[in-house]
Amino acid sequence: MAQPTNRLPDLKFHPCTSARWSDLEELFGERGACGGCWCMFWRLPRKGFDAGKGAGNKRAFKKIVSADREPGILAYVGKEPVGWCAVAPREDYVALERSRILKPLDDQAVWSISCLFIKRPYRRRGVSPQLLKAAVEFAAERGAKIVEGYPVEPSMESMPDPFLWHGIPSAFKTAGFAEVLRRSKSRPIMRFNVKSATAQRRAQR
Repeated sequence: MAQPTNRLPDLKFHPCTSARWSDLEELFGERGACGGCWCMFWRLPRKGFDAGKGAGNKRAFKKIVSADREPGILAYVGKEPVGWCAVAPREDYVALERSRILKPLDDQAVWSISCLFIKRPYRRRGVSPQLLKAAVEFAAERGAKIVEGYPVEPSMESMPDPFLWHGIPSAFKTAGFAEVLRRSKSRPIMRFNVKSATAQRRAQR
């Protein structure tokens, strides 16, 4: 296991396939990242999610990973899994579609980043922006033109980490996202326009 330091970790990123399930399982631990979620919060209606907390949600998510649907990416330091970012077409997130605050902005097809989870020793060390950039690249390679995120504006200086699994706006801004709408004081909707970013990179060459 790599020994964390204060410097920015040298990260490698890989899609979460069936071959990497054990790495995800190691990263999430017994609590399934947070409270038995196993990254199923947005993928199920609330009643189904609550009923499956723990083992049920783990089985449901393992089924998705085992089918090699690649529901997100893992970050590694060496061979140690240290971070997770869930990203998928917005329609994969049933509960997100029903959110009043996070309802669709328009009829454009988007991919959504629904969760970020960083291993405790690596938190607050700049891992999240790198994960977000890797998630955009992952989605773009699969045809995404717009990638959305739904971070939480911290309500206090030392907001507990479990409440920040959506990410925070500053991390998204660092990764190149821009706020496009805010229906709630604490929940901006942020977008990365893949086409515009690609055009800008070409113009700079």
